[in-house]
Amino acid sequence: MKKLAEYFWPLVGLAAVLGSFYLLYHEFRGESVGTEVWANLKAIPASDYFLAALSTLLAYAALAWYDRIALLHLGVTHISWIFISVCSFTTYALSHNIGASVFSGAMVRYRAYSSKGLTATQVAALVVLCSYTFAFGNVLLGGLLLTYDPGMMQRLAGFLPDIFTNPHAARTVGLLCLTFVVVYIVGSLMHFRPFRFGQFEITYPRPEIMLRQLFAAPAELIGAAGIIYFALPEQGNPGFIIVLGAFLLSFSAALVSHAPGGLGIFELLFINLMPDVPRLQVLAALLVWRLFYLIIPLLAALVVVGLFERKKLADKFRGETGELERPPSG
Repeated sequence: MKKLAEYFWPLVGLAAVLGSFYLLYHEFRGESVGTEVWANLKAIPASDYFLAALSTLLAYAALAWYDRIALLHLGVTHISWIFISVCSFTTYALSHNIGASVFSGAMVRYRAYSSKGLTATQVAALVVLCSYTFAFGNVLLGGLLLTYDPGMMQRLAGFLPDIFTNPHAARTVGLLCLTFVVVYIVGSLMHFRPFRFGQFEITYPRPEIMLRQLFAAPAELIGAAGIIYFALPEQGNPGFIIVLGAFLLSFSAALVSHAPGGLGIFELLFINLMPDVPRLQVLAALLVWRLFYLIIPLLAALVVVGLFERKKLADKFRGETGELERPPSG
């Protein structure tokens, strides 16, 4: 059964990619995509590319904060910020592009943090805590956005069933999300016992950990959405709140699809959530996002992994050489 699951999710991701590309093909059929997208990319001012780059730095700095928060929760304080940042950057750059089913964050983190004395159990707990912080940020921001502007879901009218695009239903979901956040905050402050639902369990963290999560989780998502916001044209730009909401929905759907990098799914949803902006300009902005948030970090992460493994191999070789050269005792 476990072996079947290993093949099932990659196949689901592949099917999602193929289906999305088929729908995107029909979306842009008859348009000169390559020429116009390239022209739109060149039309983006250098200042906006700079702001998109700063947004990328914010996103990856917040991701490093995820690791730091998890380590503090585990009582680990001896690892430097620089090491945590490099490890987190490498982990997310690889998992965002390749997918957790192929190159999991747990594998990368274990290779790095075990060299600092962490056990496999501690690394597993760290991975879970980082994932939870990310999910918490989605619930918090999603709840705020759906409560503030439930009408944004109507942008997907005709693309999704009416029950998902109804403003009243959207606001209800938003309020439920905020209720969960409030219970989580109160549970942390009042030291509630772990909440159990079947095999699912939520352990309320210490207040100082919870407060860090309240800021770190939204910061990463705001930074990632900011890349797209600054790459979109001024004319027809719906504003950052709408862009952030569209990003949350599209990125969450892409993660659930198990498609590597959310390829196709992310673009299809986001373009449909931006009906007031010319589609090819939206596509150009999404290419900027993929370049800044996925491709450039991936290339840098591959270099970091290569250097780290080279150092580990050199250390092992020096250790074995030392054993051979050491004179026998006695």
